[in-house]
Amino acid sequence: MKKIGFIDYYIDEWHANNYPAMIRESSFKDRFEVALAWEEQAVAGKKPIADWCREQRVRQAPDLATVVRECDAIVVLSPDNAERHEALADLPLRSGKPVYIDKPIAPSLAAAQRLFAKAREHQTPMMSCSALRFGSTFEQALADKVAGKPVRFASTGGPGLFETYAIHQLEMLVMALGTGASRVMQCGNRDAHVMVVDYPDGRRGLFNQNPAQPFEISIQFGAGEGVSVTKMDDFFPRFIAAMLTFFDTGRPSAPEAETLEIAALIETGRKAFESPDRWVPVVKG
Repeated sequence: MKKIGFIDYYIDEWHANNYPAMIRESSFKDRFEVALAWEEQAVAGKKPIADWCREQRVRQAPDLATVVRECDAIVVLSPDNAERHEALADLPLRSGKPVYIDKPIAPSLAAAQRLFAKAREHQTPMMSCSALRFGSTFEQALADKVAGKPVRFASTGGPGLFETYAIHQLEMLVMALGTGASRVMQCGNRDAHVMVVDYPDGRRGLFNQNPAQPFEISIQFGAGEGVSVTKMDDFFPRFIAAMLTFFDTGRPSAPEAETLEIAALIETGRKAFESPDRWVPVVKG
């Protein structure tokens, strides 16, 4: 049985609380187990890691180095504090063992590029993405209807805060439209975030984020063809399977170029809030 180690900023958060059970229920349950966990700091009002480990049947590691040394694969969590990813992933990325970094990979393109550079330097397989990448209806639409046809427009919807949830829509948007965005415009208001993503060749994406908006995407492609995906109910089990497949093979299913594009769009989108209704050039490395 291969051992997975959890490294987190604080362990009592939704992903850490649910991933162990998802792994135990996956098709890889006889090959992988969450064996060790470590958190950087205790947070008032959050469950102590000793209690978390007892409830999750996971051993508490005395330090981050122990997780890296004793485990075969590492998950760097901290999904709500991406600014901690670079520090928390430093030792794992030097290990040569597969490392999954939770979403979003980093608060800036430069930080994301440094993470990939460090992984390459130490020949460490690394992967980071949104779980929505693996929704079966979305994957099937791209493979069966869109494949091989030019996509000129895509529109996404979803809930949540821009800092932590924009990645989910942008992951789908970049998968549909591809990389190479040149500018973005924030044109929403205090009740909703609306962002336009523009490409120099005429491709365009629309990002709509408000509390009541479910995750969805509509894609226009080919000669007047289109498809809408509104069923997003199986992405987490499929994401867990993809992550464990990555741990097993060392081959990430989320391309580096797309992950970096998403990091650039999040950084630029955040900057664009300062000058709404104006085009802001996408940050480049």
